[in-house]
Amino acid sequence: MTIAAANPIARIQSESAAPMTTEAGEEEPRRPLLPPSPSPAAEHQHLGLSGGGGGWADLSAAEVKTAVSFSPSANCCPPSPNPHHDAVYPPPSTAAIPPYTHGVAVAPQGPYPYGGYYHPSQDVQRDVLDEVEARRLLIEHVGHRCCWGSQPARTWKITSIKDCSDVYVGTLETFIEERDVVLEKEPYHGEEVDGRDKGPVPDVWELDLRSEFPMLFVPEKEVMVKIPHSQVTEKCSNCQGRREVPCPTCNPGRQPGFYMADQMIKCSLCDGRGLRTQQDGSDSVCWRCNGQGMLRCTACGSRGLVVCQKCNGCGSLLAQSIARVRWRTLTAREVSATAGSASVPDKVFHRAQGVQLCSIEAYQCIPAFFADSYPLSLLSSEVVASRLPVPPSARVILERHIISVVPVTRVTMSHRKRSFSFYVVGYGRDVFVRDYPSRFCWGLCRCFEWLGN
Repeated sequence: MTIAAANPIARIQSESAAPMTTEAGEEEPRRPLLPPSPSPAAEHQHLGLSGGGGGWADLSAAEVKTAVSFSPSANCCPPSPNPHHDAVYPPPSTAAIPPYTHGVAVAPQGPYPYGGYYHPSQDVQRDVLDEVEARRLLIEHVGHRCCWGSQPARTWKITSIKDCSDVYVGTLETFIEERDVVLEKEPYHGEEVDGRDKGPVPDVWELDLRSEFPMLFVPEKEVMVKIPHSQVTEKCSNCQGRREVPCPTCNPGRQPGFYMADQMIKCSLCDGRGLRTQQDGSDSVCWRCNGQGMLRCTACGSRGLVVCQKCNGCGSLLAQSIARVRWRTLTAREVSATAGSASVPDKVFHRAQGVQLCSIEAYQCIPAFFADSYPLSLLSSEVVASRLPVPPSARVILERHIISVVPVTRVTMSHRKRSFSFYVVGYGRDVFVRDYPSRFCWGLCRCFEWLGN
C-alpha cells in the first residue's frame, strides 16, 4: 500500500499540489482544495454537492470522511458552531466538579424555552463540626427558649457526631400580578369631574404601572390606582338626594321623606317617672328631665332628621373606578429527606441555608435534568408538578425553580441512662431538637410565642 492509500490526507494534498497544464502548454499551479478558513457553506459544497472538481473525482465518500477524521488541523473541517446563543446553559467547563453538583452539567438538547436562563451550582466547602462547636450551638439555641434548662447542654457528654445524608430541597416560585377593579364612592362637593367626556376609559391591564413595579419574587405588594376618565356623579342612595334622613333614635325604621318631628324619648335616669328614690326612701324630682319624665332627642333635637352620613349632607356621590393591583409570589416546595433526618420537619429545611445545584428562571419552568442522579430529576419533576394554581384575574410574570442541597449533622448526647439527639441543619447551622430533657413550663410558652410573632 502506498503512502497516499494509507493516509487519504496525503493523497488529497499530493493531488491538490500537482501542477495543471493549460491549453497553451504552460503549467499552472493548482489551488488547494481545502482553503485555510472555509465557511461552513463552502465546506458543504466541497463535499461533492457542487459540480465536482479536479482531485475529488477519484476519492470515495469514505476516504473523504477518513481524511477529515485524520486531519491534524482545525482548518480541515468547519468549526463546531455554538448551539445556543441565549446564554441559557453555560458551556461545558473543564474545572473540577464541586462536591454537590450531581449531574448539573449535562449537554442540553436546545435552548431553554420562554427566554429563561440557568445557573449552575457553586463550590462551597462543608465545614467539619467538632464537639466544641456543637455544644456551643446547642447552648445558644437553648438560651433562646424561655422554659428550657441549660444544664444538659452544658454538662451532658457528646457520644457521637454523625453526618447524615444530604437533604435536597426543591422550590418553584411563581411571581404573578393580579389586577381587578373596585368602585369607590365619596361625597361630591361640586369639583370638576374626570368623566368619559375627557377621554376613553382604559382597561385595567392598559395602565402603566412601571413606577410601582416591585422587586421580583417579593412576598406581596398591593397598590390602589385611580383609573382615568372613570368618574361619574350619582344621587345618594341613602337619602335619595335629600341630604337628611329620619333620625334613627326618635324615628327608627322610617323611610326617607317620612318622619315625625317633636318626638320625645323617655328619661333614662328616672325611667320616665320624673322622680328619683333616695336612700331614705323619699322621692325627689329628677334633675335631668325636671320631673317631666321625657326628654328631647339628643341626636336631632327632636327635629326628626339628621344629616346623611353617606353623602355628608351633599346629596350626591362621586363614583370612581379604582384599579387594585397586587404582586405576590406563589411558592411550592418539596423536600427529599433520608431516614437519618426524617424526624426534622420540612419547614426547618425550607429556611435553612444550602447550596444551589441549579437555579432556573423562565416564564414557565420545566423540570431540570440531572444526568447521573435520577432522584434529583424526579424531585424537580414533582416540584414543577405541584405548581400552585394562578387566579383567573392574574398573569404570570416569571418563575424560578431552585434545587438545593442542605447538609445535616446529627449529634447525640447522653448522661447515665438517658440520651437525646439534636440536628445541625444547613450552612447557617440551625439547630433543631425535638425531645430536650430539661423542659419546664408554667403556661407562659404560648404567650411568649404569640408576642414573638
